[in-house]
Amino acid sequence: MREALLSLLVAVAAGALIGAERQQAQAQARDFGGIRTFPLVSLVGALGALARPAFGPWLVLVLLAAVTGLLAISHARTASEDPGVSSEIAALVTFALGVIAASPDLLPTGSRYLLVAAIAGLTMALLALKRALHGFIATVSTDDVYATAKFVVLAAVVLPTLPNRAFGPFGAINPFKVGMLTALIAGLSFTGYVATRVLGTQRGLLVTGLAGGLVSSTAVTLTFAARARELPAIASLCTVTIVAASATMFARVLVVVGAVDQPLMPPLLWPLIAMTAVGGGVAVLIHLRDRGDAERPSREIPLRNPFELASALKFGALYAVVLLGAKAAEHYLGHRGVYVSALVAGLADVDAITLSIAELHRGGLSASSATTGIVLAVCANTVVKAGLAASIGGRALGVRVGGALLGALAAGLLVLALIR
Repeated sequence: MREALLSLLVAVAAGALIGAERQQAQAQARDFGGIRTFPLVSLVGALGALARPAFGPWLVLVLLAAVTGLLAISHARTASEDPGVSSEIAALVTFALGVIAASPDLLPTGSRYLLVAAIAGLTMALLALKRALHGFIATVSTDDVYATAKFVVLAAVVLPTLPNRAFGPFGAINPFKVGMLTALIAGLSFTGYVATRVLGTQRGLLVTGLAGGLVSSTAVTLTFAARARELPAIASLCTVTIVAASATMFARVLVVVGAVDQPLMPPLLWPLIAMTAVGGGVAVLIHLRDRGDAERPSREIPLRNPFELASALKFGALYAVVLLGAKAAEHYLGHRGVYVSALVAGLADVDAITLSIAELHRGGLSASSATTGIVLAVCANTVVKAGLAASIGGRALGVRVGGALLGALAAGLLVLALIR
């Protein structure tokens, strides 16, 4: 009896959560139900599930048909005002949540209620974010859709068929691992790409830098360094975006390492946190100081969709080459060879060498050497961006960006020296 009452309460709470959002949305358009109707729909589903042992599964189907019929009638009456069916679909989801909440044979009690709460929250979010989601779709180009579709097909169909064994000199290349890590980097970059497309440059330089840094901090640096040269008066504002993007890159390296080699996280954590904190702190301070300026750089960052096959395949090839070079350097020169390859590879791309060193660490490279190699790669990549800012954006931007980034690197190297 107690569990039955608890399941009814969970069902009603889930319906109330969704109904509250629908009630709020009625200010913009007439709807069939709100804070009372949706809990009742969920309650109907829960009662059907509770009565199933006595009446069989047909009762749930009959109740579902009745709810669906009422929804169809309601939609027919209001279709002229709002032709959408999101509320009706939400009501069906609410009915299903009631059934799940009162079905003890489906999942253990705690897991079942957690699932109901999670689905209710997700449904509420999808309904509430209507304008934001529609705005995002408006910014997506046809090329983005095609690129994403092709990448998903490649990842779902081609990737599982790749051989999962070592090939080549030193057994360095595992096609399946190369494909998996390429998909990981593309997915992480796509998160930043979506955020940048949604936010746009006008939403704030600090946020733009943070989002753009997930995709390519080098692209952010090139774009805003050029803008600072065109308009020297906004060099300080461009500094915010460039430094924030680099700070994001430091944190991104931690995410990548955590995804592929968790045992390497503890020794790498504090140096990169120090870099992120100093770089991000400087960007925030400059942003707070200059946020009242009227003139803002309006140029969008020319980022490419990381799900484009050409971009993904180029990264996969780069990763394979860097991994082969790093293994050869380690074989012939020991840990010093890893440092040299990290410095050289880091000049062009920090993700490929990070993944390569993580692979070497899983193969036996010491955590100390792996940590030092990744930090050196990050340093090399950051120095390149500081040089780009100075050469393209001019002396004023170079001094600001260089000072902030070199300060971040100094903090990271100091922490690395202390923990070694």
